[in-house]
Amino acid sequence: MSYLIAPSFIQNAGPMGILLIAVVVLVLFGRGKISSLMGEVGKGITAFKKGVNDGAKQLEDEASESAKDVTPDEDKDNKA
Repeated sequence: MSYLIAPSFIQNAGPMGILLIAVVVLVLFGRGKISSLMGEVGKGITAFKKGVNDGAKQLEDEASESAKDVTPDEDKDNKA
C-alpha cells in the first residue's frame, strides 16, 4: 500500500518557512488577486454547506412522506 508523503521541506516547515511561503505567494499574485481568490473560496464553501443542508432536508422530507402509519386499526377507530 502506498501513501502520499509530503516532501521533506513541507514536513519540516516551521513558522519562518510558512512565512517565507506566504511572502512568495503574495509577491507572485499580489494582494488584490489573493483577496479575490479567498472571497471565491468563501463563496464556494458557503454554497457547499447550503447544498449539503438542502440535501439533508430533502432526505428528511422524503423519509417523513414515505413513513408508514403503524397505529393499530382499533386505535384509529377510537380516535375517529
